[in-house]
Amino acid sequence: MQGDLVELRPEGMYCPAGDFYIDPGSPVPCAVITHGHGDHARPGMGCYHLAQPCLPVLQWRLGAQRYVCHAYGTPFRLGKALVSLHPAGHVLGSAQVRIEVDGEVWVASGDYKRQPDPTCAPFEPVRCDTFITECTFGLPIYRWPDTPSVVADIAAWRQECGARGEAAILYCYALGKAQRVLAELLALGDTAPVWLHGAVDSGVQVYREAGITMTETRRVAEEERGADFSGRLVIAPPSAAGSSWLRRFRRAQHGFASGWMQLRGNRRRGNYDRGFVLSDHADWPALLQTVQQTGARRVVATHGNTDALVRMLNESGVKATTFALARGEED
Repeated sequence: MQGDLVELRPEGMYCPAGDFYIDPGSPVPCAVITHGHGDHARPGMGCYHLAQPCLPVLQWRLGAQRYVCHAYGTPFRLGKALVSLHPAGHVLGSAQVRIEVDGEVWVASGDYKRQPDPTCAPFEPVRCDTFITECTFGLPIYRWPDTPSVVADIAAWRQECGARGEAAILYCYALGKAQRVLAELLALGDTAPVWLHGAVDSGVQVYREAGITMTETRRVAEEERGADFSGRLVIAPPSAAGSSWLRRFRRAQHGFASGWMQLRGNRRRGNYDRGFVLSDHADWPALLQTVQQTGARRVVATHGNTDALVRMLNESGVKATTFALARGEED
């Protein structure tokens, strides 16, 4: 794809006209960051361009850096490129990157979802000539259920655990997913406090300080040793599964909130008692809908299951190919 507005280099996606990288994997002088997950925002960049709502997240994750913030939809110049950031609906401050050079427009989606989420700005379709789309769940089997109904199932599971004298330990990502669950519980009118692992609590406080309303939370560490957690919902990062941190819970069930729970085999392999299908990424219908709404004549698929989407698009007359980007864990 030599000569295009965005090309693939060892450091990641590079825009020659603007001399910047999008979510680079190693230190570069100028980076445009789509959001604060660890597989997209890494330390060591000379300068970070980001959407304004993403600033507290990056400060939490990366500390003091040279940050340049931009309002959603407001163009700015980098070299010969006119760049703007647009809501991606993934997590707080997530953005798509629009690049225009001599009338040609490319959009790099970053991670995105199309379902409503009270914790971040909703996805905004952006018209373009070429669309670089994530494809984490790019198979027809991935179709997300209604989020409030999934969160209602989580609340019901907590009650079921309480009837058996068990704690309900829910594993989910500390940035985005945990806060979404807490906000959706509040929207359902569920006022019972939720206990948090320390790594989750720090991210929840970042969201609270940004003005995101969520149900009441408490830190597990503040409870006395031997405290009874039966009937309580406890949210922890996936990294806590199987750790010594779990010893304080005498009896517990373990659940995981993720789009990967769409496949029962993933739940069995993870040894989870319950799986809740809740994703911060686009499902298969949303991927197709988004490509259509961009009007792109050309699509570049990245991450995840790209083959099915690329094949379907090429068969429908849209030129499609892939970028082979390295992908790490979001948590």
